[in-house]
Amino acid sequence: MNPEEIDSTLAAAESQIASGRNPDLRATGFWRAVGAVKAEPSLVGQFADRIGAIDRAAFREWARIMIPVGPGTALAIVAVFAGITLIALSATGDDWAWALFLAGTGVLIGATHGLGHLAVGYFGGIRFYAWFIGKGRPQPGVKTAYASYLSATPGSRAWMHASGAIVTKAIPFLLLPWAIAISTVAAWVPVTLIILGIVQIITDIAWSTRSSDWAKFKREMKYV
Repeated sequence: MNPEEIDSTLAAAESQIASGRNPDLRATGFWRAVGAVKAEPSLVGQFADRIGAIDRAAFREWARIMIPVGPGTALAIVAVFAGITLIALSATGDDWAWALFLAGTGVLIGATHGLGHLAVGYFGGIRFYAWFIGKGRPQPGVKTAYASYLSATPGSRAWMHASGAIVTKAIPFLLLPWAIAISTVAAWVPVTLIILGIVQIITDIAWSTRSSDWAKFKREMKYV
């Protein structure tokens, strides 16, 4: 698409949003226009702000719950400390130590995914404005400010997408030494961690490479 076609496509998306209808950006060709801008970085300055405004308006229609990035990040960090606390308490030796350990593991996996995106994206120049739960997506996510996303290098965008998946897959294996070391945890817990890590990897290969973080990683790497 040339700049005139991109401009026309963005105008169609803006008109659809202004009409108050639930926007269907794909139908307007919006994402093709975004791809054209990514493929020609000299166009980013011309179109990034408009694309970001359209993306934000459509996202507000899609998200069920939105929390500003500051409070949302604070809650995620609190959740990380809660997960660590549960795992630490599993060393007390009571009969429910294994439950505390596995609960802490689950909390860490859920809380660190978005924080991984946030940290890697931030150092790559990508900014975020909200944590969210979207329609058909029970897991919390963190939303980019799309103008900054387009202004970042393709490699930064790609690794931002990959970071959340990498962190959550690493958690079970990072906790293995602790699970093995503390006698209060049942002998089957380390095996459960290994299985959990492997299942997550298989799930990523089967699903995420086609429609989630790794699919986005591959998409952005094409622009490197």
